[in-house]
Amino acid sequence: MYDQLIARDKVSLDLFWLRDESLEDSAGLPDPNILAQEIADDLRAALEQIEDILGDLNNRARRNGPRF
Repeated sequence: MYDQLIARDKVSLDLFWLRDESLEDSAGLPDPNILAQEIADDLRAALEQIEDILGDLNNRARRNGPRF
């Protein structure tokens, strides 16, 4: 996947953090690396839940046969 992304024209994998200065406590936000890790953890947990649902649906389909 990485090789496919790099082969694209004008690809950039640079990540940066934009602070919203309108937030009163923006200085109190965690480090961007910590926020990114928390987001990644949340996404992994969500993907695991989706995979569990997909597994349940596949098991149900096997028991009930194909639906046409």
